[in-house]
This record gives sequence, structure tokens and C-alpha cells, in this order.
Amino acid sequence: MSREAVKEKPPRPKKQNGSKPKPLGFVANLEEHVHPDWWRHIFNSTYLKTDGDVVEDDNITRAEIDMFDKCIQFTPETKVMDLCCGQGRHSLELARRGFKSVEGLDRSHYLIQRAKVRARKESLSVKFKEGDARKIPYPSDSFDVVMSLGNSFGYFDTLQDDLTVLKEIFRVLKPWGKLLIDVTDGDYMRRSFQPRSWEWINKNLFVCRERSLSADRQRLISREVVTHINKGVIVDQFYAERLYSRESLSELLKEAGFSEIQVHDSISADSKRNQDLGMMAQRLIFTSQVRKDWAPVRKRSKEALKNIVVITGDPSKPDPSKPSCVFDDDDFYTIDRLKSALRDVNGFSFSYLSSHDTLHQELIKLKGKVHMVLNLADEGFNNDSRKELFIPTLLEMLEIPYTGATPQSLALCYDKSLVRGIAGEMDIPVPQAIFIKPGDSTFEMNCPFPVIVKPNFGDGGFGITVNSVTSNLEDLTLAISEIRENFGYDKPLILEEFLTGKDLSIGIIGNPPESYMVLPILEEDYSDLPPVLPRICGFEAKWLPESPYARIKSIKAELDEETEKKLIEWCVQLFNRLECRDYARFDWRLDSEGSPKLLEVNPNPGWCWDGHLAKMADYAGIGYSDMLKEIIKVSENRLKIGDDN
Repeated sequence: MSREAVKEKPPRPKKQNGSKPKPLGFVANLEEHVHPDWWRHIFNSTYLKTDGDVVEDDNITRAEIDMFDKCIQFTPETKVMDLCCGQGRHSLELARRGFKSVEGLDRSHYLIQRAKVRARKESLSVKFKEGDARKIPYPSDSFDVVMSLGNSFGYFDTLQDDLTVLKEIFRVLKPWGKLLIDVTDGDYMRRSFQPRSWEWINKNLFVCRERSLSADRQRLISREVVTHINKGVIVDQFYAERLYSRESLSELLKEAGFSEIQVHDSISADSKRNQDLGMMAQRLIFTSQVRKDWAPVRKRSKEALKNIVVITGDPSKPDPSKPSCVFDDDDFYTIDRLKSALRDVNGFSFSYLSSHDTLHQELIKLKGKVHMVLNLADEGFNNDSRKELFIPTLLEMLEIPYTGATPQSLALCYDKSLVRGIAGEMDIPVPQAIFIKPGDSTFEMNCPFPVIVKPNFGDGGFGITVNSVTSNLEDLTLAISEIRENFGYDKPLILEEFLTGKDLSIGIIGNPPESYMVLPILEEDYSDLPPVLPRICGFEAKWLPESPYARIKSIKAELDEETEKKLIEWCVQLFNRLECRDYARFDWRLDSEGSPKLLEVNPNPGWCWDGHLAKMADYAGIGYSDMLKEIIKVSENRLKIGDDN
């Protein structure tokens, strides 16, 4: 991109009697009087008066945050930077709404100090800092969202400077981070700007404005003369703002590296004065996303870090458990959220192995050099769930310590029928069921309808769909045929009484009986599901965002004390009997009379940021990073490889 020529500017008006600049009077060419750094001096107490009808109106700010939230879908845990934040009106509003990590950056010393005063006055935990948007004083990969709001983009003299700002935003955003920016609608402003206007600010002040397009028609040049009825002219200032169209800003965002660029509905300021709104009259809202790798973490040489290797599924290979049979954007986002969370776990250095073709050779090289392996390859070796036990088997053979279940535990729990048999031996209640062998075309029906049919092997909702719940023999025959056609005729099935009570999950982190914690029990909330659909959390709920089943929410369960006590006692017994280690999840359902029955055991449950285990931990006040840290800690204790050993 070519750099625009910087024109020689006339000197700024000299101060008269040491108090204020002398007004210039008539000016034929506004552009000649704009200094390249006009933005260093204009954002002060006078600015809060001339633009206060918009930037000091709390109702406008609240309405804007509501609109921005629809575009970006914030959560209170989102780490947000408000770039060119001014007096912090958007940052402070987010903090009022419970956001825990919001920081504001602006070049104006006056506005930043005002923002800090407001934050202290309201006891809001927002950090404000002075700084130049072209060199953002934060490390790479620091924020989930960067906001540039209130038409605060496009002040610099050259287009190259604006590109530098966007590249800095790209740098400080985390992988998958998002930029939210609102700027004046350049095409609208070229057509509609007012060449001259004036308005009363209050009873004593009025402002006169002149405007013209720059010679290249890429910037709007403005002059403001602010007059006090008794003191005369107190400000005569010039400034220039770049006019971006939907297309031109989209192209600049692409050049800076952003993707998934969207232009949302335009936004208009509903000012009470409603006179000359200038550049705030009609703005465009842009969102875009960062696709990049994490920047290398620079550790101080004196830090004694423990090396943990994280094994995940292999993104280069097919994954038959997913709708598209490949790793998609959600999967890559989940892995990046994991990496982000582990960066916050102190005392460890994390590296990642995801290529299963070279996994054996890489682990051989690491033998004796690694503190432990964090085994998160719950997809299985080569993304084959039947081979989930292969990776811990390999680690056992190489005598490399690792987190999570043993090969034996994974083999037992993968077979639902075996788990039912073991639970029955332990007097732990299970639903009535029939085991259907491969090739069986007839079987004795000893379960009352309704029933649910599902694969005997697998997890993740694999093979369980809306058609799996049936109320008659004809539908049952069709359901069995559907599973066999999709997943093979050589696999056994389970036909099970369909329980209609609460659908529950219980998580344990630790290693009973010595040291463990039971996380808050989750319940699937089916209240938003159409009444005609069966209440199940199967394949559609976990993998199809357009399905009605995507409306299912997980909430904290409300159970009577006796039922909760029984469930926890049974889960601990199963944890030990099935040789689970470090963490596990147990799925239960109540029958129509409120009695719990075991559905399945997950010895290496989903570790993702939005999975059931993370949701349970969140209800316990444990964030995602701390949950992962706790799993590492209990594994260290079990392996006796912590700091004290």
C-alpha cells in the first residue's frame, strides 16, 4: 500500500496573552490548517461539551452496548480492550454488567484521568492506560475482543497509519479473537455532510462548524469555533477524519490479516440536542476475526518449568464421529481455547502432539525428558474411538506418566453392556435393557415402551438421534435399521427403557478415596425443546447447531438430599471399580418416580471449554484454566511427581 504524501502544514495559531489561540477568521482552504497530530490536543473538556450530547449520554451508551453484544456475543469472562476509549464510557458500562477483565487505552491524558476517576467513584474494576494505538503496549495474544468504538478510527494522517493500527490489534488479539469497530459511513457522509452549521451547547456556549472534503475526497475536514457569550471565542480548531466505505474498510481489514469480516446494521446516535451530529450521525459496525497461531511464550531463563506434553486428536485425519467427518472451525477453536487456558497455568511449559502418524517416534524421543503427558486424545488414536485405549497403552509401554484413565478402564467403559453388568453386581440401579447382537433380526421384547436404541460402543451421542426413541415395534425396527445402516451391521446394540425424569451428569476430579472433589451436578434443561421431540441429549444436540436440540441448556440440578447422596456414593464406587483416574463423568437419569439409574461412565470425559465438566467446574467457581490445573495437580499427586517428591 502506498504511503500518502504528507503536506507541509502552516504553524499552529500562536497564543495571545498566554491564554488562548487567536481565531483565524475566514479560511479559504480548511485542509491546509489541519496538523498531522491534531488528535493530540482536541480531546479535552471542550470536546466533552461539544460532543457531550452523544458521548456523555448513558442511555446512548447502554443502547450501543446492547447492539454490539448482538454482533459479538460477549460473555463476562471475555477479556476486552476498549481501544481509543476516551473517557471510558463503553468500558465502564461493560464493567457495570459484570465483565471481569476490561481495559481501556487512549492517547488523551485528560480523558484517561477522567475515566479512572469514574471507575474509582463507582468501584468498577476497569484498567485505563495512556498509549498510542499504533504501538499498543500489551503482549501478543492478550485479548479476546478489541473494540474501537464511537468513530475513533481513521484519525491519522496516512492510510498506512490506519493499517498499522489494525495490525497491532491483530497482534494483541488471541487466536480466534474478534475486532468490533464502528466508523462513520463514509459514502453517506460524502453525500450528506453539512458544510456549515451552528448549535447551542448550553446557555453560555455555542459552536460553529465548517466542513469540506479533502482534495482526494478520502477525508472530511472540519473546523470548530466554540464561543462563550461573555469570553468570546475559546476554541478555533481543525481536524480530519478518514471516510471509509463498507468495501474500503473491508479491504484494509483483509490486508491487516483479518478474516470472517461482517458489516452489520448501521447505528445512529439518538441525541437529545439532535442538531449537528456530524460524524456520529450514521456509522457502520464491522466485526472480524483473527486466524493465527499463538505467539511463542518467552520464559525467563531462571524459571524451573515442568515440561508437559499435550496429546490431542489428529486434525489431519478423518473423524467419523463428527457430522462432516473432519475437524472443523469449532474443533480448531476448542484447541486454541485449550492452549489459551494452559498459558495461564503457571509453573509448566506446554507443547503439543497432534500428528498420530509420528506419535510413537515423538514419544520415544521424549522419554525421560517430560514431566507428564496430558492425554486429551479422547477421539482415540487416529480419531478412532475404538482405539482410545491405544495412546495410554503406548504411554504405559514407554513408562511415560500421563493423566486420565488406564487402557483397562477405557476398554471397560467403552462397552455399555459391560458397565451395566458391573453396576448390577454392585447393586447400582440401571435401566431395563436388551443386548442385541450383530446379525440378530429377532429378540425377545421384555422392556415396556417407550424405549431407546443406541450403539453398545461409543460416546459423544454417537448413533443416538431423534429417531432412537420409539413407542411401537414398527418405529423400533426402523430405528435399529437406521443405526445399522449408518454405523455397520457388525456392531451390537442396546435397547433400553426410556427414562423420562431428570437427565443428570456428575463429575469427579481427583482420586477417591484419598483426595477428590465432586463437582456440582448438572441437569439437562429441555424446556425450550418442542414438546413433540423426545427429551434426549444425543447427536443433534452435540453436533448440529441448527437443530432444535441445540436449544438444550445445562443447569445446576436441584435434587433432594437423599437422592444426591446416593448418586455421589455410587459414582465414587464406580470410579474405583472401573479404575478411573484423575477425572471422570457419570451420566444418570431419573425414572418417572424419581429414582436414579445409571446410563454410562466416561473415564476420559470431554475436556473442552464448553463441555459438561467445564460447566460443572464453573458452577463450583472454578474457571477453565483452574480446572485443567486441578487435573494436572491430582495427576501429580497420584504419580508422586509433584514439587515435594
